[in-house]
Amino acid sequence: MTTGFYDLEIPALGTGTIPLSEFRGKVVLIANTASKCGFTPQYEGLQHLWSRYAKDGLVVLGVPSNDFGQQEPGTASEIEQSCSRNYGVSFPMAAKSVVKGPAATPLFRWLAREGGMLSRPRWNFYKYVVSREGKLVDWFTPLTSPDSPRMKKVIQRALMDR
Repeated sequence: MTTGFYDLEIPALGTGTIPLSEFRGKVVLIANTASKCGFTPQYEGLQHLWSRYAKDGLVVLGVPSNDFGQQEPGTASEIEQSCSRNYGVSFPMAAKSVVKGPAATPLFRWLAREGGMLSRPRWNFYKYVVSREGKLVDWFTPLTSPDSPRMKKVIQRALMDR
């Protein structure tokens, strides 16, 4: 049986888990993140998207990972403090997770299966847009800023689909 997006859950940064079924009917933007990466300032753009579009049904979900260049070495508390203090992050954050290879968290195995081989994260700050129906709509490499017109257009289009 194939697992759907809403059947998955991911450990939360603090305690407990985040069942993705909580996001049913919303557009979800998922990003694998790291606090000590050249792309870390993208947290600010992700927060802007969350602030701007949350009322329209967008959820931003950050998934810290130490998979690339050991650029997320911190504890859960350190990650939370860094995100909040440096970038004002208020969107949901998962616990530090493996996002590549056979040990990847089920969410990232699902994203890789749905998006194909090229969509698998090869660095920090890959971004994935999931529709209100739980389907992968598009994905972006770290070279695409969250503030980019292309990314905003994909998010706006997904938000308009009801």
